[in-house]
Amino acid sequence: MYYAIIAEDVDNSLDARMKARPAHLERLQALNSEGRLLIAGPHPVNDSEEPGPAGFSGSLIVAEFASLQAAKSWADDDPYFAAGVYKRVLVKPFKKVLP
Repeated sequence: MYYAIIAEDVDNSLDARMKARPAHLERLQALNSEGRLLIAGPHPVNDSEEPGPAGFSGSLIVAEFASLQAAKSWADDDPYFAAGVYKRVLVKPFKKVLP
């Protein structure tokens, strides 16, 4: 089943986010290589794909996991969480309908 991992950043997270980004992306690439990643990306603070120093307000990852607990465990091990980028992470089941 798919699970949505909805993360909210702390204020002024851009520096910590950039430092932890390679390790964060490595984990996402592993999910993608396994065919389990549906979508992943950050939420820009402003209405721009490249928000500059304004940074990001959080992230969304939708991926396949064996259970809700497995998805939560994976989210808890995210380098962004360990680096203090995320202040809150919500994990919940997701049912893909379209496309």
